[in-house]
Amino acid sequence: MQRHRHRQARAAAWAALLICAAPAPGLSAGSGPQGAAKTAAPLETTQPAAARPWARYKVDPAGISSWPQADWGRFSDLAHPHLTPPGAETLHHSGPIEGDAGRGKRLAFDRSRGGSCVSCHVLGKDTPAQPGNVGPDLSAIGAHRSDQQLFDIVYDARVVNRDTIMPPWGAHGIFNAAEIKDIVAFLKTLQTPYRFTDRSEDPATRPPPVDKRDNLDATENPAMFVLDAGKRAYQRAGPTGKSCADCHGAAEQRFKSWAATLPRFEPRLGKVLGVEEFVTRHARATTGENLLMETEDNVGLSIYLRNLANGRPMRPDVSSPGAKQALQRGNALLRAKLGQLDMACVDCHVTHSGKWARGQLLVRFKGTVAHFPTWRTSRADVWDIRKRFQWCNVSVRANELPPDAPEYGDIELALALINQGEKLNSPGIRH
Repeated sequence: MQRHRHRQARAAAWAALLICAAPAPGLSAGSGPQGAAKTAAPLETTQPAAARPWARYKVDPAGISSWPQADWGRFSDLAHPHLTPPGAETLHHSGPIEGDAGRGKRLAFDRSRGGSCVSCHVLGKDTPAQPGNVGPDLSAIGAHRSDQQLFDIVYDARVVNRDTIMPPWGAHGIFNAAEIKDIVAFLKTLQTPYRFTDRSEDPATRPPPVDKRDNLDATENPAMFVLDAGKRAYQRAGPTGKSCADCHGAAEQRFKSWAATLPRFEPRLGKVLGVEEFVTRHARATTGENLLMETEDNVGLSIYLRNLANGRPMRPDVSSPGAKQALQRGNALLRAKLGQLDMACVDCHVTHSGKWARGQLLVRFKGTVAHFPTWRTSRADVWDIRKRFQWCNVSVRANELPPDAPEYGDIELALALINQGEKLNSPGIRH
């Protein structure tokens, strides 16, 4: 009996060691005592890591603005990338197209209807401020295209170019046929090439933005205060009586490079985990805290752990079969056309990178992820990388997924590999 109790005590001690002995909470943690085989970091694997049922963010924490609440369920999203067909037949007209050019001009400039034509085009002398150049200059389009050609391009440009970034304004119901006729009537009035007198207004000569803010200065970047909240969360004991610090000790020593190795494929879950989902699942299994993704403590810990690895180059592991399959899926999703606007990630960040979408410069994938979580000045909020993915979905009018969706993990891994070698610099600050 006494020997049995000793065995039970040793087993309990070893179980506790598995929870607290890992040198850093990698998805495959460090070796146990005396060179024992590597042990997998404890993870809770059965429950969602984000709120369920998932609901889109209604108001930013500062109460500044709401996310659009429309349901775009009939259009493709990352979980259903082939929901909408790739093109549609246009409507044919036997004669000239008649419409109200004044109303068409207002529709073309209306930012509430899909972002407006000005996001991608210059449209003559009356073009609103900061037009984009993702598409061609249309200042003289009326002199070079027939009525039917103009109608076809606005209704569904995929009939002409299957890979176009131009939304299918008519086929996806953003404008009806009568409204498109009005837009055509306006386009027919554009007969003369326009010359800008202000180089900063001309998207062809507009200088790129230069941000000189110090993202690690709390007077510049409010996300530094969230980092402080992450430090406190690291020291706080959870329901089990344990804190992160109890198991891992001084974070400055244990986490010098860990965040630079994520995201990583986790075979126990069959998907890719980033820092944020790992924090949720590891905390549940150790401290007992339920730090759901997108909550303040989760984002704070994410910033803290990444900040400790600042300056370390990103080095995701894509050597396992599961990681290779996830990478393949992620690259495919980067090319998937989504939402009512029918746009893919590569449309903005590969094909048209370096161009202007209204006053926003489109950037390449390289250099886009090492600074997350990031203070978004336009939303007065800190976003981790998954929340940024969600906003991209909403921007193209596609329903977003919960932040722990496997599709987001696949994309995060694909982007991490594209950014391999980029040095972590978190928290960032971006407009």
